[in-house]
Amino acid sequence: MKSRCAMVLAALLALTGSAGAAEKVTYLLPAPAFLPAFGPWMLAKERGYFAKEGLDVDFEAAKGGADAAKQVGAGNAAIGGAIGDTPIIVRANGVPVKAVALLGGGGLMQLVLHEGSPIKGPADLKGKTVTVMAYQDTTYYALLGMLAKVGLTKNDVNIQAVGATNVWKLFVAGQSDAMAAVPDWIVDASDAGAKLTIIPADEYFPSMAQAIVASDQTIKEKPELIQKLVRATLHGLKDIIDDPDGAARDYVKAVPQRAGQEKPMARVFQLYDKYVYPGQKVLGEMDEKRLAALQDFYLKQGIIEKASPVHDLYTNQFVQ
Repeated sequence: MKSRCAMVLAALLALTGSAGAAEKVTYLLPAPAFLPAFGPWMLAKERGYFAKEGLDVDFEAAKGGADAAKQVGAGNAAIGGAIGDTPIIVRANGVPVKAVALLGGGGLMQLVLHEGSPIKGPADLKGKTVTVMAYQDTTYYALLGMLAKVGLTKNDVNIQAVGATNVWKLFVAGQSDAMAAVPDWIVDASDAGAKLTIIPADEYFPSMAQAIVASDQTIKEKPELIQKLVRATLHGLKDIIDDPDGAARDYVKAVPQRAGQEKPMARVFQLYDKYVYPGQKVLGEMDEKRLAALQDFYLKQGIIEKASPVHDLYTNQFVQ
């Protein structure tokens, strides 16, 4: 009798424990989680925002935003990080994902010049050398958009795809006249001694910030889960907007690779606050007209072969 009671009690305790256990979720990022670009995500975890939603989030790295979107579309992860225009590219190839939140109203890419350079804008890049991370990267597409705005093409400029580190290292060494950079690399170049002039890409071209993407199936079948993940991530984003210095202090606690780097991380966050995060009436909201203009450009440039209905590329239901 006692053994039966013990078994029943053990079963009840197991049920109680499992009921209170956090739901495990794989959050797929386009690159390693220690990169400063993923500050909102890391801060959301460090400050317990995912935990408050009842989630135990595990971050894994994909091979870029398109790869993250493809894996999310295939059901290998519940949710992922990419760029706002990533669904334009992958959905045209049959990957059923949408952007469910956009982390800022500006563009991720900035055109960076040497201070005092005779280059004053994209029109002056003709015949010049510009470093980019890769030819399939959104920062490269944003550079093409800036060039198109002033009547230039990739054939008018010596564009070199050199990887994430060499983008800024070659620029600092004087081996490129400009770089298509994200805020992380701008701080790296500045810390290496470069004097910089920054031209936001979205002064010429409607490029986008980072985005959260989810599959059509998960949005339909698990909207509550997507809502929780979006809400927690946007909470981390808002913390950086409101207090980049304080956010940097907690960020380095969450990312061992950044130990002791509170000051440079604060400067990175300040750049995101200045160039990438502003411009949204509702935090996380997608601008449909901007998205449509981007898709039109990608179609004209041959980056995609067919356009998707714009409403299939995003939803704002999780940020209202």
